[in-house]
Formats: sequence, structure tokens, C-alpha cells
Amino acid sequence: MAATTFLKPLTAAALITLATALPSFAKDPFRTSNAKPIGDRTEAVFNALFKEGDHSKAASLVAEAEKNEANEPLLHALKAAIAYNNQDSNSFKTSALRTRETAEALAKSDSLRGNTYIAVGNFLESAAILQEKGVVRGTPAALGKLQEAFSKLDAAEKIDAQDPELALLKGTMDLMLAVNINLPFSDADKAIKRLESSAAPRYIADRNLAWGYRDLKKQDQAISAIDRAIGATPNNPELEYLKAQILVRQGKNAEALKQFDIALKRKQQLPQVLGDQIQRERDRTEKRMKK
Repeated sequence: MAATTFLKPLTAAALITLATALPSFAKDPFRTSNAKPIGDRTEAVFNALFKEGDHSKAASLVAEAEKNEANEPLLHALKAAIAYNNQDSNSFKTSALRTRETAEALAKSDSLRGNTYIAVGNFLESAAILQEKGVVRGTPAALGKLQEAFSKLDAAEKIDAQDPELALLKGTMDLMLAVNINLPFSDADKAIKRLESSAAPRYIADRNLAWGYRDLKKQDQAISAIDRAIGATPNNPELEYLKAQILVRQGKNAEALKQFDIALKRKQQLPQVLGDQIQRERDRTEKRMKK
């Protein structure tokens, strides 16, 4: 995902009643029914970042969204992702804090989403601590944040374990921890099942399944997942890049080269560091083909 990631929770019966009574025009990229009032400007940032893969557009939409929807924790999590991808550590740290603070306020009326994004905020803050202090000095404080995040995720799951937003965030986080960090309590199969069965929107779930399968060395499943994601969101250069990486791991360098080139046609949408990385991987692939 070239960024960071997302997570869960929320409260009870009164809120379920409220969610059911929400107007149909509520902007919610996660739910097709019982929509949450996330806001159209936050949804626009979300779609620009994940559906279109247009980081420049997403960044340009953030300021207007903050004027009208500054109390939405998802917006601040998206802003943190943009800052992380642009290597803006100060903005990343500030947005991580705002994610948690707005989530704590939201939890008073919507404990499912509130707890979910308190967890997200704590995960982001743990990353900011490690980024600022380094692994050795930052680990004790970062671990404290992670413990709080897992506690809040557990609280959210007790409210609605099948919630698509929670399933996407928790499934992605659990898969990342299982595949990349290999924590003893992590379970890649369980995370995959959550993403397959409950997470939404599907194009993000399939994208995250694709990189999970890629790193688990299950390239056929990875290709199937990324093709589904591309079919749903065909203009996202990050998906073409991910497919190229999977093809490289399958030894299909000629096909991979075409995918790298498709991604690079929209290089202007991406953070410079990511565009440069795609170019480097593309050039290495071409060199392999000439040997």
C-alpha cells in the first residue's frame, strides 16, 4: 500500500438505531447499508487515494475537507498516510495525534468507529515514535501504543466483528504483522479469511490480499487478487505496480516490464519517492531480460 494502514471499534444499541436511521446520502466508502455519516469531502480524499491512486489530488482535497469535516478521524488517518508517503515526518506525527484525538471524541457517540480509529491513531503514533527516536530508544513507548491499539481493536470487535470498515483495517493490520513482522500471536490465515469474508470496499481488500499473498510466496493467488482489484479500479497506477512485482516473482519479466510501464504513465499522480522506486524496479527488470 505504500503508506501505512488502518483499524476498528464502537458501542451499542442506541448507535445501531442511529446508524439504521441515517439518511441514504451519507457518504460512506465502506458500507452499502446502514451508512455512517463520514462526509463527502473525506470520501473524496479516500477515493482519490485508494480508488484512483492519485496522491496529488488527495493532498489537494485535504485542506477543504478539514474545513468542513475536521472531526472525522478517517480524514486525519488519510492525511497521515499522505504525509508518510511524502516523507513529511512532522505532518505525519501531528496527523497521527489528531486521528486518535478525534476518534476519542467520536467514541462518545459511535463507539465502534471511535474505538477503531483510537486503535488506528495509536498504531500511527507508534510508527511516529519509532521514526523520531529510532528502534532502540523508541521501542518501549511504541509498544505501549501498540498495546492500547490492540485493546481498542478488541473492544470494537466485541461490538461488531463483521463490520466492513473494521474488518478491512483489522484484517490488513493483522496480515501485515503476520507477514512482515512475524509476531508470535499473528495469524496470516485468519487475517486473509477476514479480508475475504467481511472487508469492504472489495478493491482495497483484494489489493491487500494481493500483497499479502505476494509476500507469502503464493503468487497465483496474488495475481488473482490483484486482477480483481484492477478490474474494479483500472486507473490506479499503484495496482499496476503491485501486479508488476508479482509477475517478477513469477519470473515473467517481459509481462512485468509492461506493467511497470503502465504504472509509470501515471507517475505524476504518485509521490516522487514511489515513482522513482517504480522506475528503479522497472530498470532492474529490463537488465535481467538482457542477460
